[in-house]
Amino acid sequence: MAKASVLTPQADDFPRWYQDLINKAELADNGPVRGTMVIRPYGFGLWERMQQEMDARIKEAGAQNAYFPLFIPQAYLTREAEHVEGFAPELAVVTHGGGKELEEPVVVRPTSETIINDYFSKWVQSYRDLPLLINQWANVVRWEMRPRVFLRTTEFLWQEGHTAHATYEDARDYAAYIHKEVYADFMVDVLGIDVVLGRKTASERFAGAINTLTLEAMMGDGKALQMGTSHELGQNFARAFHTQYLSKDGRQEYVWQTSWGSSTRMVGGLIMSHGDDNGLRVPPRLAPVQAVVLAIKGDEAVLAKVQELGDRLRAAGVRVHVDDRTDTPFGRRAVDWELKGVPVRVEVGPRDLENGTAMLARRIPGGKEPVPLDALAGLLPAVLEEDQALLLRQSRERRESRTSDVATVEEAVEAATAGGWARIPWAVLGEEGEARLAEHGVTVRCLVAEDGSVPDADDAPGNVAVVARAY
Repeated sequence: MAKASVLTPQADDFPRWYQDLINKAELADNGPVRGTMVIRPYGFGLWERMQQEMDARIKEAGAQNAYFPLFIPQAYLTREAEHVEGFAPELAVVTHGGGKELEEPVVVRPTSETIINDYFSKWVQSYRDLPLLINQWANVVRWEMRPRVFLRTTEFLWQEGHTAHATYEDARDYAAYIHKEVYADFMVDVLGIDVVLGRKTASERFAGAINTLTLEAMMGDGKALQMGTSHELGQNFARAFHTQYLSKDGRQEYVWQTSWGSSTRMVGGLIMSHGDDNGLRVPPRLAPVQAVVLAIKGDEAVLAKVQELGDRLRAAGVRVHVDDRTDTPFGRRAVDWELKGVPVRVEVGPRDLENGTAMLARRIPGGKEPVPLDALAGLLPAVLEEDQALLLRQSRERRESRTSDVATVEEAVEAATAGGWARIPWAVLGEEGEARLAEHGVTVRCLVAEDGSVPDADDAPGNVAVVARAY
């Protein structure tokens, strides 16, 4: 008799599969206010691991963590015209507090360029104060019309970096460093997601920036997801907030700035990149629990052995959880861990003890095999690295196999609507073609150079537009 499917199959209804998985794997619930979410412990554990890995890389880049207020005077946002225009439809504005109407409305933080610049203008006096490199982990609010848990929510969690530099070149290079050495390194090496690094077109650029660098990933259904962005702000905010410094030559100069961010959207990207019809598949380098040791029955010898195995695996550097809840049927527990995508299950019962083995179930490639108990601690670290590499390879192969080189707007639309990406010369597409794509719900995800690198300018010779439907 065929096993009943716990999730809607991806091929039948990908959005429903996504929502089923979030519910069944106990990642999150919808919040009481439309567009908000409650992140459950297992889902938050994934985000905490993302934070830890990202935070280490951010600190290696020289940035220090700080915190700025959630409430921002509305007047701050009006100082940079393009910025306020870009965010106006998404703003949540507080007009009353303490039972009284406020003299000046305050905006609930949609992003922090304005308030941070207000303080940068106080903190930066001399070239000796530069570069000033700040990051904050926080929540932001952007009023979302079409919410989807993790992907687009009214309130979400993120990190946002903000920096001030003495020269354009220093700011440009720092934005590029964050783009490649912080974001791409994390997404490829830890999330196991193959991302395309590129440059946003003028119409897709962050409001108030002179350049936006992006990381785009293909999801399981062929749509694109923007996983993170790094912006060159030029001197736009510096001029609006009078952020200046005294140069070595004794002149007052405006600083050059960057901002960059990644969010809980990455949890959604993780689900849609690696998940299958049986649930999540969590990359071992990210996984809060890399291996779960399950007692099949409440036999005393079994319970003692699973605890011993847990200790041995921890000593070998594996993040392990011992599941000895034998009052819950083994099959149900196995399905729950499969849904949660824990890379490895080590299953131990009385018969296994007699044979001196445990059953090793690998979530990522699938399959089970008996392994000698004494070999597990030495075997698992290599198994986890193999499975990490497999996820990245599968992610890359999916993108490469479902990306077409095309010569016309019509061919690009056809490729995108068929569930893939298209590459088209920017000289052929241009802004007019970009507008025509938008009529079909297709966008230019980024511009890349002919060799796949990040171009130095929107109109650099040989630029190629990567186009797709996107979340």
